Amino acid sequence: MSEKLPRVPAHKIITLLKRKGFTCVRQSGSHKIFKNDAGIRVTVPDHAGKILHPKITKQICKDAGINPDELM
Repeated sequence: MSEKLPRVPAHKIITLLKRKGFTCVRQSGSHKIFKNDAGIRVTVPDHAGKILHPKITKQICKDAGINPDELM
């Protein structure tokens, strides 16, 4: 993961999480909490149309077990 992560909006990460088997279990303000069958929990800040900071994208990928190459 030494390459730069792509700058993506939250809706792209949410789509990828849903393809990986995560479902939105609740929402607290603008933060959506996703969970999969294994009990892994991922929080995604969903601010309308805003692009996620690379550090947040990196943490979401790490928590969900997503390869950053899948974002492209």
